[in-house]
Amino acid sequence: MDSKELATKVTEILDSKKGIDIEMIDVSEKTSLADYFVIASGNSTTQIKALTDEVEYVIKNECGIYPDHIEGRSGDRWMLLDYKDVVVHIFHPEERAN
Repeated sequence: MDSKELATKVTEILDSKKGIDIEMIDVSEKTSLADYFVIASGNSTTQIKALTDEVEYVIKNECGIYPDHIEGRSGDRWMLLDYKDVVVHIFHPEERAN
């Protein structure tokens, strides 16, 4: 699975779980950190955790890909899943606005 397919899959998962303002941004020409950023918001800390858990679960079980790094577990107002070529950011709307 290439990075665009992975980013598209993550976008579909977030959409199926009612993530809001989902964006898939190609950053391959701008940074060496990743090829794509997928950014979404959740209405509550509970939804943010559910979105993060669902992405991690589906990508692991359907694609056999594990995140290299996860951040934000303790705060729950912003979470990050780092799949190396695809970085997933899930924000509380207030955090995303900043």
